[in-house]
Amino acid sequence: MKHDPDDLIMLFSDLFREDYRTVLVKGSDEPEYLPATASGSYAQIIFAHGYYASALHEISHWCIAGEHRRTLRDFGYWYCPDGRDEAQQQAFEKAEIKPQALEWLFSAASGTRFHISVDNLSGCGAWDENAFRRNVRAQADYYLEHGMPARAGLFFETLKTFYGTGADFNEVWKKETRRLMPDDSATDTEVD
Repeated sequence: MKHDPDDLIMLFSDLFREDYRTVLVKGSDEPEYLPATASGSYAQIIFAHGYYASALHEISHWCIAGEHRRTLRDFGYWYCPDGRDEAQQQAFEKAEIKPQALEWLFSAASGTRFHISVDNLSGCGAWDENAFRRNVRAQADYYLEHGMPARAGLFFETLKTFYGTGADFNEVWKKETRRLMPDDSATDTEVD
């Protein structure tokens, strides 16, 4: 199956362009969120290098950001680039649980592979990669059982429909969790 970021741009635009005045844009080096700067303009979710996975990750952040945060550049979040020390990495991993959980679900819904990322290759590495993986999995399972933020849920359902994964999503999710969590003793999640 072909996974073209232009499909994500189209799907996102159909869902959110008018009601949320937000568009998804292919970028170059760094992903970024730019709020609308003038009446009638659009906020931009810019994803890196035109990569499909980067688009899903940046959409995940947008789906979590509340109304006020969507008025701030990069949602007003602190970000320390690759090369973080242990304390910075611990804060990064804590902040990335929810977005990576949504990204994983979006990836599964679109039939693409998700890769958990601690994003600190030139720093001290992961603070606790196994705990981070378990936390991301637990958050994804929580979203499946209790529901996602509204925009995330809408995008998730749209991806399942567009990529045809809706009817057998339970099986898709089981395979994905076994692939990324082979030593996990948690029970497979059943979702509707």
